[in-house]
This record gives sequence, structure tokens and C-alpha cells, in this order.
Amino acid sequence: MAGSGPAQPLTSKAGGPLRGEAHAPGDKSVSHRSLIFGAMAVGKTTIEGLLEGQDVLDTAEAMRALGAQVERIGDGSWTVNGVGVGGFAEPEDVIDCGNSGTGVRLLMGAVATHGFSTTFTGDASLRKRPMGRVLTPLAEFGAVSIGRTGGRLPLTLQGAANPAPIEYELPVASAQVKSAVLIAGLNAPGETTVIEAEATRDHTERMLRGFGAQVSVEDRAEGGRIIRVAGQPELRPTHVAVPRDPSSAAFLVVAGLVTPGSEVRVPSIGMNPTRAGLFATLQEMGADLSIENAREEAGEPVADLVARSSTLKGIEVPPERAPSMIDEYPILSVAAAFAEGVTIMRGVHELRVKETDRIAATARGLEACGVAVEEELDVLTVHGRGADGVPGGGTVASELDHRIAMSFAVLGLAAQQPVTIDDAGPIATSFPNFIPLMRSLGAGLGLSAPS
Repeated sequence: MAGSGPAQPLTSKAGGPLRGEAHAPGDKSVSHRSLIFGAMAVGKTTIEGLLEGQDVLDTAEAMRALGAQVERIGDGSWTVNGVGVGGFAEPEDVIDCGNSGTGVRLLMGAVATHGFSTTFTGDASLRKRPMGRVLTPLAEFGAVSIGRTGGRLPLTLQGAANPAPIEYELPVASAQVKSAVLIAGLNAPGETTVIEAEATRDHTERMLRGFGAQVSVEDRAEGGRIIRVAGQPELRPTHVAVPRDPSSAAFLVVAGLVTPGSEVRVPSIGMNPTRAGLFATLQEMGADLSIENAREEAGEPVADLVARSSTLKGIEVPPERAPSMIDEYPILSVAAAFAEGVTIMRGVHELRVKETDRIAATARGLEACGVAVEEELDVLTVHGRGADGVPGGGTVASELDHRIAMSFAVLGLAAQQPVTIDDAGPIATSFPNFIPLMRSLGAGLGLSAPS
């Protein structure tokens, strides 16, 4: 799992322009859910384009531990023979979710309404992340948890033997918590309801419908949504074509925008409106970013992106946009470093409970590379240095966070001096071929011997 081996330092330096077509990996959010819902269906689900990063592979192994038959039949092609809603079996060993907060929280929802115990753990980063926000609603179903202080892993969850449906209003905008509640509600009689003040990514609702669940979504006049799921359905197996991940595409797009003379095409990217906030933000900054061939695949909007080197300007990013781009603020901060003027990002407090405190990690990395930043609880301000003005030359601590590592690998491609990332190992959790793919476009990325 990420962070368990020796560190792999990565050096990124400026070179020629980036040119070519770059295929981002499959969407991580959709990949996790396709395995879990396939395991809860009756019969064989086929999956095409599954992200084969470590996070998703850990979820596949968890499904096997719970009794489903999960098999890889080719590159990105998998089958899942499900056990049906309510059919999971008590795992014989601890379930290790590696680095994946999404994986562990969705899995907690999946077992919370089964009458057996499941113990979860993860890597050093995941063991620091608080789970209380998902354990609180799962307790309303009747699940009981015993873990470290603050609800941290390792943690044992005793599922409810006789679960009751719940109505839960999210205290924070979190697709992970929403999804955990909806998944738990599948094995509770009656109707489970989630109320969210701000709309979050809706992959769970879309995919559950595809598997035959009864899901309704109501927009509230005051904003946000009310989502209801009918319990104890018989989910039907289906074919899932996983779109390519917009969060992974973000690194390819920003690299094309900030590296002089570049033009990078990134095809077949998921453009779900609950995920596409970064691309709108980059366009507001003046990015030469084309969105072409818009279409729908497997119930998800998809398009091809073309990023060309651009003169960017600083802007203020409104807080209400945060749920649609919460994973993209580190790479947006890199774009902001090369912009003219100041970029202010509001509503980013959720980044403090990701794989690391991403606000702090991003700020430290930018400062190490000569970029002035101001960090508050819910605001990150970046003072842009312009297209040719980022000094670079620093060593950045990835802190076992794949997005921090990739963000500063991108920064080094257009900085005045090479940038070193202390450990590129975590990149494998979400984008296993990031380094060779970037090299194929012309990027100057070099791995050192593990230390």
C-alpha cells in the first residue's frame, strides 16, 4: 500500500513544450462504486475501463473478502459476480483500504446494515483521517463502532442486525458521507433519505439507478437536494463503462496550460457537472481550454479536452464551487502560481481532512518554490508570479498524498529551477502511469533511486 515502502524521489524540470494525446485513467469514484454495486447485485456485472490504481484494487480485494467473486479479465476489464443486497459475509481478516478515504467510507456504509463485525485499517495517511462524520449517520441505522480516538483507523464496525431506515441531513458537503448513507440504506427496509445543503457529486445516485435501485432526487428551493433510496431492492447486474477521471485529467490539462508552447489533448473525460468546477475556473482565468465532442456514455456526460499554453490571470473562486472541484485545489493553486495577479480560493476547509491537510501541504510546497501564499482555515490565497516567474528549486513533501505529488510535478515543468518531490510512490494510488505518460508528452520527469 502507498507509503509502506522506501521513498521514491521525483525531479521535475522545464524542457520543451508538451505535445500529444494523453489518456487519463478511469474515474476513481465510478470505479469504486462499480465494484461495490456489482457485488451487491445478483449475477455478473462487467466493467470496462476500471481504474487499476491501488485505491481501487484495495476495494476489489475488500469485495472478495465480503464474499463476491471479482476477477480481472484484461486491461481495465473486470467481472463481479455479486451476492445480492444483504448477502455479504463476515470477512475472515482485517480489510485494508490502503490510502483510500472514498473506499473505506463507502465500504463502511456497505457493511453497516449487516449483522456482523468488520475491522478496517489503512496506510499511515488514512489512519490519521477522521471517520466520525460517516460513523455518526451509520450509528443511526444501529451500527456500533470501536476505534481510535476521533474515530480513526484501525476501527471495528459492528453492523446492525435489524437496521431501520433513516433521514439524515449532511452537516458538511460530502459525497462520501452521502454515499455511505445511501449504500447502508439499501439493506434497510423502507426509505432512506439524505438532505444536502449543497449539491455534491452524484455518481452514487446515477449508478444505483443503472443497477435497478429506486432513487429519487429533488432539488430544494433554497439550494441543495433531497435524495431518497428504497431499501432492499434486487439490484440487477449491468455493464459499466467507466469514464476517464476529471480529477486525474486536471494534472494533464494544467501542465498543458502552464508549459510554454504546449498543446495537450485529453479525450473522453467525465464532465459530470458535480465534478467539472475546475475546468470552468480555468476558463475564467483565461485558459485556452476547449471542450469538444460532448456526449453521454453509460449515463455520464463525457467530452474531449484540449489545453494550450495560456496567459492566466488571478481570480476569486466562489465557495459554492468547492464541492464540484474539491480534489482539484492543489493543482489549481499551481495554475494560480503562474497567473498574473492574486487568486483567492474560498470554501476549501474540506481539504484539511483529505489524505493530508491539503491546504497546509499546498501552501508549504508553493512557499518552497518561491510563491507567496496566505493560508486561513477556509481560504487559500496564491500570489501569482506570471508565466515565467515561478522560481522553483525547492523540495516538496508529498506527505503520502498523490495529488500533492502530481501537482508539484506539474509546477516543476514550467518553473525556473527543477523541483524535487520527496516521494512519488503515492501517485500509484490513483494514476499508476502518470510519470511515463507525462514523459511521452515531453515532460522532464526523473525518478531517483528509492531512499
